Amino acid sequence: MDCITILPGRDKHGQPEPFSAIDLYRGHLYTIVGNTGSGKSRLIKDIEQLAQGDSVTGRTVLLDGAPVSRACRQTMSGQLVAHLGQNMRFVLDTTVEEFSLLHGQCRDRQVDPGEILKLVNTITPEPVALEQSLNQLSGGQSRALMIGDIALICDSPIVLIDEIENAGIDKEKALGLLRHQEKLVLVVTHDPHTALLSKQRIVLGGGAVKAVVDRSPAESELYRTLEEEYRRQRHYQALLRKGALLA
Repeated sequence: MDCITILPGRDKHGQPEPFSAIDLYRGHLYTIVGNTGSGKSRLIKDIEQLAQGDSVTGRTVLLDGAPVSRACRQTMSGQLVAHLGQNMRFVLDTTVEEFSLLHGQCRDRQVDPGEILKLVNTITPEPVALEQSLNQLSGGQSRALMIGDIALICDSPIVLIDEIENAGIDKEKALGLLRHQEKLVLVVTHDPHTALLSKQRIVLGGGAVKAVVDRSPAESELYRTLEEEYRRQRHYQALLRKGALLA
């Protein structure tokens, strides 16, 4: 799979969405923005479920320009889409190392838990250890572990993420890592800095896609300013966690 195409459905009032088609490609990052209740989560669900005009919105999702048959939708969704939600809960009572090895076996892949952990600890301020129980991990550590897992073990080409800035991890490194693995990454966000990480963002309102906005040259300049502020904020966060004085 190289591209998914979203065909329009209808808004909360049953009116047609004002776009013809949206093409999203592997190796690219896209952000989804809009007010609470604007339909961001519904768009994510349509993509995750590979909707074929049968969801609440009536949208259709094509894979490389072709529809997905009912018979193989569920299987293809499980193979193609990885969804990283805001709340991470593990039902397995096992260690980080055992989890990585087990998932590698499920995916029929050779896995080096140490390599995964090395990557995970570049994006989370609180280091994760191989012998740690999954149930002892914080929310941020759990999401960092899953990002490493998605990048190095999971071969799903589509990654859907809800509000990565709430996880306390280095979002730039995390998203860059996924893009480097040729994933198609969509991030739901309310944060201007995160939104401008992508060259294109999808704007939701009233349950409909209202616009697809390309990052302008002026916004690229703004991004550089927000980037400096983001780096400064992470510096102060690190000092705060260490118990140091901030000024």
